[in-house]
Amino acid sequence: MSQVEQESRTQPTVADPVPLGLAALAVTMFLFSAKNAGWTNGTDAWLGYALAYGGLVQLLAGMWEFRNRNVFWATAFSSFGGFWLGLGLYVVLLAGATNPAQQANDIGWILLAFAIFNAYMLLWSTQINQAVLAVFLTLEATLIILLIGNLATSEITIKIGGYLGVLTAICAWYASAAGLANSMLGRTVLNVGEPVLKHLIPDTRPRQH
Repeated sequence: MSQVEQESRTQPTVADPVPLGLAALAVTMFLFSAKNAGWTNGTDAWLGYALAYGGLVQLLAGMWEFRNRNVFWATAFSSFGGFWLGLGLYVVLLAGATNPAQQANDIGWILLAFAIFNAYMLLWSTQINQAVLAVFLTLEATLIILLIGNLATSEITIKIGGYLGVLTAICAWYASAAGLANSMLGRTVLNVGEPVLKHLIPDTRPRQH
């Protein structure tokens, strides 16, 4: 048995976890943003999903992408899975011991840190496709507006951030649905667009003969 055959048996093909990771981001972002937009009259329904779906499931998607050797999605899903887990744990464990102004300040700094991280993920998302670029672009806008709203304790700004978060969720749902449908049917059913700026960043990898 050749080495290639041995590797194919010991390393089975893994399904693409990108649609799952994007769906986890979309659902959790939608619930979180509906709360920020003032649309809900309940408590913090987003919190459980931040821990379970946006957190744990997205983190698992990131780990599976490490198996697929996809450094972009491994970094994105693992980091945002950690974001939702960290934010959820903060609300559960620490927020009760703070006053509203302190909590807003804490969340503002958390959002600032992830806005910085998402800024360079936004840059490299230009090399994936336009649907993914839309996700990271709207996510960046959401993080920036929410961090401003929290640091300035402005309810109106936080509501605007909630509206942008809903738009982010819609973009993520579309990218997830496109990845799922196109993968299942083996052809383009939902268009995701070509990568942008692909000619401005040359591919310096050695060509295989």
